[in-house]
Amino acid sequence: MTKNEFDTMVIEQSDSLKLYARNFTSDYEDANDLVQDTILKAVTYFKNFKEGTNLKGWLYTIMKNTFINNYRRIVKTNSFITKDEDISSSNLLLSASCNQGESKFVMEDIHEALANLSEEYYIPFSLYFEGFKYHEISDHLNIPIGTVKTRIHVARKLMKRSLSAYKVA
Repeated sequence: MTKNEFDTMVIEQSDSLKLYARNFTSDYEDANDLVQDTILKAVTYFKNFKEGTNLKGWLYTIMKNTFINNYRRIVKTNSFITKDEDISSSNLLLSASCNQGESKFVMEDIHEALANLSEEYYIPFSLYFEGFKYHEISDHLNIPIGTVKTRIHVARKLMKRSLSAYKVA
């Protein structure tokens, strides 16, 4: 069988291919696209067709596999792409990149909040923040350990209040 004879036989099957394509897709245009893809693959892989076998069955198999592969490709693509209705404001906050300018403003606010602490709260808090233990701070400042814990606790509350703009809901 020549390539031209094969092409003619494939084109003669286009009406039955269109009907079969409607089983896979409810959209007329999608069905036509599927038929075109099937015919293109059949003509491209003409050498794989064995003369004397069922041409319609071969074409139907190509169409079914083409539809399945396209469907898998679409599902995989959609799993990687986030649609705008899937993006909530909390997800935007987590996915947004921070630039150095924003970090600079945050650090300035932290330094200002620390500067607003009185010395009695600032010193124990900064020592604790640097990694000293309660008893080490107590020994260093010559004050009871309970006082150290209270001052650190109060300093945390004051810092939280002054940095409340950064609280994540």
